[in-house]
Amino acid sequence: MKPRDSDEGTDRAASREPLRSGRLRARRYDFSAALGDLAGGAIAALIALPYGLAMAKLMGLPPELGVWTSLLTAPITAALGRNPVLIGGTASATVPFVAAAVRHDGLEGAAKICIVAAIFTMMFGLLRLGRHIARVPHAVISGFSCGIGIHMVVSQLHVILGLSTTRLGRWAGALGELLEVLSRLDESRTRPFLLGLMVILGAWGAMRIWPRGPLPLFGITIAASSAALLNWREPILGELSFDLPTSIVIHWRLDDLIGVLPSALGLAFVSSINLLVTSRVVEHFRGRHNPLRGSDADAELGAYGVANLVAGAFAAPPSVGIPARSLASIRCGGLTRLANLWHAAVILALTRLGSGAIAAIPLAALAGVTAFVGLGLLEWSVWRRLPKMRRVDAAAFLATAIIVPTWNAVAAVTIGCGLYALRAAVRKALARMHGTK
Repeated sequence: MKPRDSDEGTDRAASREPLRSGRLRARRYDFSAALGDLAGGAIAALIALPYGLAMAKLMGLPPELGVWTSLLTAPITAALGRNPVLIGGTASATVPFVAAAVRHDGLEGAAKICIVAAIFTMMFGLLRLGRHIARVPHAVISGFSCGIGIHMVVSQLHVILGLSTTRLGRWAGALGELLEVLSRLDESRTRPFLLGLMVILGAWGAMRIWPRGPLPLFGITIAASSAALLNWREPILGELSFDLPTSIVIHWRLDDLIGVLPSALGLAFVSSINLLVTSRVVEHFRGRHNPLRGSDADAELGAYGVANLVAGAFAAPPSVGIPARSLASIRCGGLTRLANLWHAAVILALTRLGSGAIAAIPLAALAGVTAFVGLGLLEWSVWRRLPKMRRVDAAAFLATAIIVPTWNAVAAVTIGCGLYALRAAVRKALARMHGTK
């Protein structure tokens, strides 16, 4: 969604522009600014809670770990990050990498890939690669987003339709899952389908009224309340432990380390792109249209690398910049790093005071949250513009969008970027041929 620079929230933020360090001068940080940070952090927390639960479950992790990502990383990114209003958390872009590691080696696999990816991210910052990573072609980023959206929607169909766990192997891909679901439609049940549909329609309806509000929360509240009122006894999320998770004991072996390196490098690369692009979008929304400085991009990677190293020790998914939380926080008045800290504090309060309500969420409703987010990632505007795009852009978008859900996320980004490299090589060769004539 294109940022609206004339919005009232942006004008208000511009009138109290924070320093580059994210701190307001003491004489300018008044009650209104503090209230804005609190409101911004609170709305970001309401968005984060159902989304974090859904993403962690999609990865095959205990759902509460998706929430602990925000709790563990927010203080570090707030202190070390360069963009004061950027709020991070569990993101859909990291799902394929972490899910594959969990399928292979459980929680220990998740901890391994997250820790190694965090080290790679810090190395990117130290080697000053952040300024170059941000130049990945937009068509590849859009294709990756679309591919993740396809994966998210298809992966939840069996839950929304009330089918038993998929019978396919771990490498079947989205196409295999879709074909299996279609072959078992006669086994589908109405109640879970209605619960998932309530979440999607409820969130969509709320978006028409409050575009940057906690949309999944509205949908999941409607579905959970309806299930309780109608006495629908569908499988629920169940009791969750929001106590500090124990650190994972990792047994590092040379062959394991070598095996995890390619996936961890891919996770670090995709996370870095996501983080830097989100930071650029957030700055644009605030009315600051200058390109992200190279030193800021490198420092941002270093900050999130340190934060994700801590989260990885507990097998919590890595944190990257989340546009929905960051923009909603700004729109509600969040101006400084304190909004990020309030976002974590409100999440912690919600998990402590509302754990019973969270446990009663139907699994079909949580699947509806994942499907709703996935539908929003399908890049509908790009599909409409596809016939008018340059051939290399269209090919990169389609290749990335198809390969992510059907094969491998690392291969998808590599092939998408490779098409541009191939185009440049062909142009160079043709120029030489014409030059020799």
